[in-house]
Amino acid sequence: MPVSPSAQLPHVYNRLAATPPVEGQGPAMLAPEGFSPARFAWMKTPPPMPARLAWEKVTILVLMLPLFGQSFHYVKDIPPLWALSKAFPLIALPLAPVLLYRPYSPFTRQMIFTLLWLVVISSFAAVPAFGQSFVTGLTGQIKLLPLLSFFSFLGLLYWQKPTLRELSVAFMICAALTLLVLFALWLVAPQSWYVSSIEVGDAPILSADARGNRIRMPMFFAVVAMFFWYRLANQTRKARWMILVAVVLACLMGLVRTRAFVLGGAATLALAMLMATTPRRRLIVLVLVPLLMLAMFQVPYVASVFDTGQNSGLDVRVITAQKATDFLGSDWINWIFGVGSISSINSKGMSTFFSHYFFLADITWLGIVFEFGLVGAALLLALPVRGLFYFGQLRRRIDHPLLAALQDYLLYVILISPLYPSLTLQPGEVAVILAVAVYCRWAAKDFRARRRRFA
Repeated sequence: MPVSPSAQLPHVYNRLAATPPVEGQGPAMLAPEGFSPARFAWMKTPPPMPARLAWEKVTILVLMLPLFGQSFHYVKDIPPLWALSKAFPLIALPLAPVLLYRPYSPFTRQMIFTLLWLVVISSFAAVPAFGQSFVTGLTGQIKLLPLLSFFSFLGLLYWQKPTLRELSVAFMICAALTLLVLFALWLVAPQSWYVSSIEVGDAPILSADARGNRIRMPMFFAVVAMFFWYRLANQTRKARWMILVAVVLACLMGLVRTRAFVLGGAATLALAMLMATTPRRRLIVLVLVPLLMLAMFQVPYVASVFDTGQNSGLDVRVITAQKATDFLGSDWINWIFGVGSISSINSKGMSTFFSHYFFLADITWLGIVFEFGLVGAALLLALPVRGLFYFGQLRRRIDHPLLAALQDYLLYVILISPLYPSLTLQPGEVAVILAVAVYCRWAAKDFRARRRRFA
């Protein structure tokens, strides 16, 4: 019975291994048990090289992101940039027509309906409530115009078509510039630059109060970078990224000194550590997080969030809340649709009606209900909430640290909203994040169809 060639192979290898080397012809062939894969490592296919960064796209993003993200929106110390930031939502609108070839992208109808409802309904409501015209009431809602950044920034992304790596580099450069300016002000600014008596409606970059010297830097990009570096540390298992996380958190606590930023950033990091880690590390986090939170509340100004003394400003907030509730009254229409607000160009200020320092931002969600009603508050909250679920679906397709960091920032916005109403003060931040999410979902398909690397 003939023997198959494969059955003869062991005998062939044994004969070759037993054959002594011929002089001048090198060593004999090794037996199979002497085979070493390391000798043929050079034959392995090398890993794909990362795509080359298009620095012209990164430069455009670095120049435009601070304007879209409202970095200079309240920086009156630099009048040209402050004025440009106020007008930028309208200046950037010519970028929005790029969306015409994709008119049914996610969030488009929700954003249009939310913006129209908040602006039009509150302006109508302010006519009988405060005795101002509808056109004057429209000027009182200028703070909502940054919601238009969703359309203009998405148009810019569709036009430039950056990769996810280029987007990440642009965000990190903006974060690095933020931290560099923050450190420079801390090192260079003399004590005379810190303003101790702040006029009503003013918000200087450098101020001194019961919390000490404060630098009111816009920290949008720095906080996004903090979440990005944590996600990168969790993904790569490299501790050096946690050093950068600690640097940003220390800046929030020691230099910016805004309680909402400190508590919201720490709480978001704690939730991310609990959700995005292994079961064994989750047990360690459950032990360490309460200890770290207790240590954080040993800082006096952080612990003052529970202070009821006169220096805490709680009495001002309580009086404002009482007057706002009394003004809304028992009429359900006021609670459902709100009563609007007084425009800044109106000669009558809020003090005319309330004879008291009356700032809706101080009472956060009650202030939003006062101005826009329960319907308006629900519409505003629906933007980051839906964004959280949208990012969850997107990350099942593209698992990238930047997308995880932006999702964390939406959670951060929701967590700090009882202390700091960023949804009305900086709506452009949420608009930019949602635009990035919509673009990434479209670009991933487009780059794949063109056989180009996106993430």
